[in-house]
Amino acid sequence: MHRSPDHSASNVLSNGAVNGEHKYVKEGVSRIRKIWRKPPRLPPQLPPDEERNFRSSPEEQRLYWVSRQQKVKEAFIHAWSGYRDYAMGYDELMPLSRRGTDGLGGLGATIIDSLDTAIIMGADEIVMEAMSWIENKLIERIEKKGQVNLFETTIRVLGGLLSAYHLSGGDNVTTGDIGIPMTLKGVKSDILLEIAKNLGDRLLSAFTSSPTPIPFSDVVLHDRSAHPAPDGLSSTSEASTLQLEFNYLSKVSGDPKYGSEAMKVLEHFRTLPKVEGLVPIYIRYKELSFKVDGSVGLFSFRMV
Repeated sequence: MHRSPDHSASNVLSNGAVNGEHKYVKEGVSRIRKIWRKPPRLPPQLPPDEERNFRSSPEEQRLYWVSRQQKVKEAFIHAWSGYRDYAMGYDELMPLSRRGTDGLGGLGATIIDSLDTAIIMGADEIVMEAMSWIENKLIERIEKKGQVNLFETTIRVLGGLLSAYHLSGGDNVTTGDIGIPMTLKGVKSDILLEIAKNLGDRLLSAFTSSPTPIPFSDVVLHDRSAHPAPDGLSSTSEASTLQLEFNYLSKVSGDPKYGSEAMKVLEHFRTLPKVEGLVPIYIRYKELSFKVDGSVGLFSFRMV
């Protein structure tokens, strides 16, 4: 059914946009629709795995997948060994120069990011090394660190702690249907939760310092303060991707404050005009309105 442009989703957003930006919304939506009309380009079809197809017995299938799992585990251990030898305690390893770099706040992001993976893969030594560093070094880092990005710290550090905590709730050794046994050797769930709450309280200042439901983008950990980006903008995708970690922290800590603050973001997003279910990439935290410009940010749109 043909609809008049006056009733299109683009005009709904245009009417709710900030003065002076209406024309960019319409032009951007037009470009989006032109691209959407193009047929999808499918990736080339992979050849069948003939070797696997010849295996018919359940035991042969199991051994086949276990061998593949083992190769992935070996690659993970190799990557961890390089990080441990040249960049332990840094956020990331620069493999060519064999140096560490702190581009994600300086909280040992790789260590915390790797712990749940090491648990799942049954990598005992890595689990113990990572847990030892977290227990002995992370709290001190959190209490002394300056500015960190709310989004990166939430998904990598807070999320990594909570993921490992969740996995630690099972038996000491468990397996799925097939494969390498998980390990919890050296994991201390109470320590993980304690640090997660400490960090969560500090990150919460991004929400409580903001005069609106949209959190500030940066947090100063040592004094529990927060401030917005210099241009007054917040990333739509970042602000709407914090809810998993904060809701789960509320669940396991028994304190609803974390999830309550994070969910205010989505509650506000639902009230704003959208283009066919999609939203622009930035939001003004003061005006509580999306920033729409000529670039539109087609491939950075996010479903809300």
